[in-house]
Amino acid sequence: QVQLVESGGGLVHTGGSLRLSCAAAGRTFSTYAMGWFRRAPGKEREFAAAISGTGGSTYYADSVKGRFTISRDNAKNTVYLQMNSLKPEDTAVYYCAARNYVTATMSPLTYGYWGQGTQVTVSS
Repeated sequence: QVQLVESGGGLVHTGGSLRLSCAAAGRTFSTYAMGWFRRAPGKEREFAAAISGTGGSTYYADSVKGRFTISRDNAKNTVYLQMNSLKPEDTAVYYCAARNYVTATMSPLTYGYWGQGTQVTVSS
């Protein structure tokens, strides 16, 4: 079992930055691949970024590539999402997710543990 708690959301202007954190409670954090997903108002949940258990492999949606960076600190049981050059279309609730495999995927269906979400709002 893994409990996930996101933090770091907020309101920023276009072009600004935010860093989201996701703290995991549970053992063997390094055996879980982690992902960040988001759901914008009126839209389906979509993949943003994912990272393998060791941190050696990362994946990004085309819409965030070059602007967002996912990382993890296994000693602190925490995964991060650094978001730069934010755009109004990045406005969404961002969710942290974990899957009980070292390898990461981009499908939300493969993640069994989810946080409660944190709101990110980018004003134009």
